[in-house]
Amino acid sequence: MAILAFDIGGTSVKYGVWTKGNLIEKAKFKTPKTWEEMKEQLLRVKLNVSEHYNLGGVAFSAPGAVNQKAKQIEGTSAVPYLHFFPIYDELEALFELPVSMENDANSAGLAEAWQGSAKDSDMVLFVVIGSGIGGAVIVNKEVHHGPHLFGGEYGYMLLNEEKTFSQLGTAVAMAKRYAKRKGLSPDDVDGQQVFQLAEQGDPLAKEEVDTFYYYLTMGLYNLAYSFDPEKIVIGGGVSHLDGLLEKLDESFKELLERLQWDTFKPVLELCTFKSDANLIGAIYNFMLKNGLINTNAL
Repeated sequence: MAILAFDIGGTSVKYGVWTKGNLIEKAKFKTPKTWEEMKEQLLRVKLNVSEHYNLGGVAFSAPGAVNQKAKQIEGTSAVPYLHFFPIYDELEALFELPVSMENDANSAGLAEAWQGSAKDSDMVLFVVIGSGIGGAVIVNKEVHHGPHLFGGEYGYMLLNEEKTFSQLGTAVAMAKRYAKRKGLSPDDVDGQQVFQLAEQGDPLAKEEVDTFYYYLTMGLYNLAYSFDPEKIVIGGGVSHLDGLLEKLDESFKELLERLQWDTFKPVLELCTFKSDANLIGAIYNFMLKNGLINTNAL
C-alpha cells in the first residue's frame, strides 16, 4: 500500500508518493486560482499515480488553521478558497479514499519528530523562520493544537512594547530595516544581501545583523522558558544560513551572562528534511490518524 501526499502552498502544490518507507515520485504544479481547478489537478495526479501504486489514502499539508474535528480549514492563508467549507468530505468523495489533513508548519514539525532532528525527543518545539515566524508544539510525537488552534503561532509573541517576533526576528524584517535606513525600496535588498554586506564590513549591515540575532535569540529564549522543550528545531529559509547555530550559541551566551540568574541554554538544531518536511509530516499524520504506526503496511 502507498500514500499520496500533497503540500498546498501559495505558489505551488508539491506532491509525492510514500511507499516502502520512502518518498518518491516527487513533483509539483502551479497553485490553481479556484477550488474547482484545484480538484481537477489533484484528481489528475491521483489517477496517474494509481496506475502504478495501490493507494491506501491521501495526506495533505495545508495552510491555515486546520480544524480536524470540524473537518475544515479555518483562519486565513494565501489560498483563500480552501477555507470554511467541508473540505475533507469533498476530497474523500473526489478520491474515493481516506483523507487526512494538517497545517503545513505542524506537518513539518511532525516530520522532524518522526524521523528527523527530533526523532529521539518527546517534547520539542519546531520554529519556522521565513517571512514571518510560526511552527509547531510536538508532544509525544503528536501536535499540540490548543483550544483555539494557535499552538505554535510563535510569531504573535510580543518582543517589545508593540512589535512581534515575526516583525523583529526574521531576516526579511532585517532587510526591510536596512533598506529603510539606507533610503532604498524594500524590494531592492533581501536578507542574504544584508548578511553578505555585513561580512564585507558594511557597518549598518553589521548592526542590523546583530539586531536580527538579538531578537531571534530573545524569542527562542522566551519559548525555551515557556515550554521547557528537550530541543528547539529551526526550519524555514534562515535554516540554510551558514554558521547560524554557532552565531546563536554566541548570542545565547551573551544573553545568559547578562541575566545573571540560574538559567539553561536550550538545545538548538537545524531541521533535517528541508523542502520535503511538509510532505513527510503529512504522511506521518495520516499514519497516526489511521493506526498505521509501527506496522509494515507502508
